[in-house]
Amino acid sequence: MSSTTEPRAGGASTLHSQAAAAKATTRRLAAASTREKNAALTAMADALLRATPRILEANCVDVDAAAMRGQTAALVDRLRLTEARVAQIAEGVRQIAALPDPVGRIERLEARPNGLRVGRMTVPLGLVGIVYEARPNVTIDAAALCLKSGNACLLRGGSEALASNRALVSVVGDALASAGLPREAVSFVDDTDREGVREMARLSGVLDLLIPRGGEGLIRFVTEHATVPVIQHYKGVCHVYVDGAADLAMAEAIAVNAKTHRPGVCNAMETLLVDAACAHAFLPRVADAMRAKGVALRGCGRARALVPSMAAASDADWDTEYLDLVLSVRVVDGLDAALAHIAAHGTGHTEAIVSADRDRGERFVREVDASLVLVNASTRFNDGFELGLGAEMGISTTKLHAYGPMGLEELCARKWVGYGAGQIRG
Repeated sequence: MSSTTEPRAGGASTLHSQAAAAKATTRRLAAASTREKNAALTAMADALLRATPRILEANCVDVDAAAMRGQTAALVDRLRLTEARVAQIAEGVRQIAALPDPVGRIERLEARPNGLRVGRMTVPLGLVGIVYEARPNVTIDAAALCLKSGNACLLRGGSEALASNRALVSVVGDALASAGLPREAVSFVDDTDREGVREMARLSGVLDLLIPRGGEGLIRFVTEHATVPVIQHYKGVCHVYVDGAADLAMAEAIAVNAKTHRPGVCNAMETLLVDAACAHAFLPRVADAMRAKGVALRGCGRARALVPSMAAASDADWDTEYLDLVLSVRVVDGLDAALAHIAAHGTGHTEAIVSADRDRGERFVREVDASLVLVNASTRFNDGFELGLGAEMGISTTKLHAYGPMGLEELCARKWVGYGAGQIRG
């Protein structure tokens, strides 16, 4: 696996050389057959399972260090790998291998009046950079998705997951070599200095796309300093709205899952909106269920009137991504008020409604601006694995050129192609 360990003094030129070496593999990857790419992915999945003890041993180093630094339980959970999680990562790689190869597909090949047939062909983006924090599974997800879509990638993980990432990238390198593909196609930046992120964001002419995946501070830093195209994934202030026509047992199960299943991830619910029509029946029961899971509640005045033990929510709470067992609760006057709240405080990530009224559900789907809008389901489903993508590079909260989980299709561009029989333009 290609890496850089030189001190900062020579960091810029070293990183540029590393990126250029990865860029040089893009022609080979773009021309790689589906069979070659799938062979490398299968080898990667198999090797992950064989190397699980070694991967978990490295991960323990990172987890123990995070605990010693006093990191939150939610961050440690994002960092932690288990045998089951490694198996799930490997299964995600197999799912990617099983997906149709997007590269080279021609869409809408149509004849013009002069007989020229024109269409659009899917092609790789080239060299994709990923800057990420805490979650070592991103190393494998990114490598696998880039490989299947014919892209090379330049990975830069955070210092908190360095030991885990080093173990994982060795698996990727061996898998690439076993399939006859260049190791440099997945290049790992071993330098965790923040200045290296700035340098990576300025690799114009080498890096074709940069995807920052982590906290809001990281994404803003990358966006502010980038001279290359950036896919932004800002914070996930996700809402569940419990409508007056909701099945309250269903609503409770969805809300508890959305908040507590994995509170430290971006698709966890941060604000619960409850229709005043059912708040008196629903809020006390869901508050008990949340407290049983260790959730601290912060409510508006109307919510606190029904559950006095709630702390008072501040204006800032409605815009806060807690990534922890903390939940804001607001009582609203029906669907219009819920839509207005989400429009004011949502971040384009994931929004859900619980309602037995089909018309209200359809209106919610049409009017809410988010990368995934759900009816009667947990926000936790905004995930590439759950949506059938095998894995994801991240969840884009911008609309150019992707919106939502970035899978194989989102890692391709489309170029125009034309087939003629001697046509010339008069």
